[in-house]
Amino acid sequence: MTKQQTLKDSFVVKSKGLHTGLFITATFCPAEVNYGYKIQRMDLEGQPIIDCDARIVGDTQRGTVLVKGDIKISTIEHAMAALLAAGVDNCLIQLDGPEMPILDGSSFYFTQFIQKTGLVEQDAEREYLVIDKKIEVTGNNGEHLVIEPADGFSIEATIAFDSPNLSNQHASLASLDDFAEDFASARTFVFVRDLEPLLNMGLIKGGDLDNAIVIYEREMTQERYDKLADALGIPHMDAHHLGYLNHKPLTWPNECARHKLLDIIGDLALVGKPIKGKVTAFKPGHTINNKFARAILK
Repeated sequence: MTKQQTLKDSFVVKSKGLHTGLFITATFCPAEVNYGYKIQRMDLEGQPIIDCDARIVGDTQRGTVLVKGDIKISTIEHAMAALLAAGVDNCLIQLDGPEMPILDGSSFYFTQFIQKTGLVEQDAEREYLVIDKKIEVTGNNGEHLVIEPADGFSIEATIAFDSPNLSNQHASLASLDDFAEDFASARTFVFVRDLEPLLNMGLIKGGDLDNAIVIYEREMTQERYDKLADALGIPHMDAHHLGYLNHKPLTWPNECARHKLLDIIGDLALVGKPIKGKVTAFKPGHTINNKFARAILK
């Protein structure tokens, strides 16, 4: 049998939040056996603690958001993926703001800190959620996720967008042991055409070319393009030049598919136990991922 694990010591990550733009500190702390993952809002009266549970996810439009009463905690999926993939069973995360630091838009730094800090074995057996029958969910736009019985955990993921720059991509993970090297540094991505409504909604105040892959594939006027650049705090660029807008080149040709796979892991971490099952996903996203996690919990 495999023992539960927690962190050997606490570690701290600091970065702005993707949507609020606030500079946020997250402290990852060891926790006792059977604690699971919980997040504490240190900036609120009473410093409330919220369970990381798929059943209290209240918003999935631009990330996974835990909601309990008036308390919200946003963009948790990259940290959750890093914890689950590293084999951390029990952890308390203390936040001084309403969302997880975005860092570079991936799980890379969370994973690096976990590896550097190290894990300690605990005096309790790890419990797995073992899939014993096929479970599947579908969405309204062709999304489809299925999990089937298997001896371990694996994912096959395919993304499909109406875009000349990003149509269909595929990524597969045979074991969570491969996560740190092959998936942790896959960054989140966004289309320029989606940025305006997000900015108008008061979101992505912390978004820039350092924490997301930005895809510009539908030409707009130079004036409109410059206005978007100003809102994001990035230099003006030629509106005729289409493609990926990034300071750092793609790590893999299918980095976007790898990130969507990373998101699945982070969203499935909210079932509360590591899973034994084979996941096949078509057009995954936080909304269908959470529906899938809830179906598994049922």
